[in-house]
Amino acid sequence: MSDTLFQLLASYGIPLLALTTFASCLAAPVPSSLMLLAAGAFVASGDLGLSAVMSAAFGGALLGDQLGYALGRRGGGYVEGKLATRPKRRRLYAHARAYLLSHGGLGVFLSRWLFSPLGPYANLAAGAAKLSWARFALWAAAGEAVWVALYVSLGRIFSHNLTMASDLMTQALGLLAALGASVFLGRWLWKLSKQRAQR
Repeated sequence: MSDTLFQLLASYGIPLLALTTFASCLAAPVPSSLMLLAAGAFVASGDLGLSAVMSAAFGGALLGDQLGYALGRRGGGYVEGKLATRPKRRRLYAHARAYLLSHGGLGVFLSRWLFSPLGPYANLAAGAAKLSWARFALWAAAGEAVWVALYVSLGRIFSHNLTMASDLMTQALGLLAALGASVFLGRWLWKLSKQRAQR
């Protein structure tokens, strides 16, 4: 897979990177994180400029987020109806909506990089739930900045072994997600125990 990504980036460069991050924010099945790693490796070799890579990846992701939000805001019922015909996507959307409603802007931020499979669906859910556009845009931009910086930096550091970089990120994000879930569960149990004690 990494050889194919290198060939594609070598041929189409920065525009392909922007298109990939844009499409990933609309739930298109593209290897955006791997593309960022490959772009980081090209930066390390001097074939691509760091500022161009960061700008293209970040700009594409921002535009994808905004389009997803707009689609959810203007056609939330239609979008939910279409997702209902696809069980896997319906589940992801339901998880993203519940996460977003319970965590608000922080949920948008974390769905950009920590819980990234929820990201495109969080865009739609934020629009459908009429989350403030300014709040959505701010938290989404912060999350995309973290996502792009993490993966491009790892691609630069592990430019000779992108498979190791990918595995490292998967394991690290899995650990962070598990720790985050444990903290939220702990807080919920603590509040529940306090409520029962007050009865």
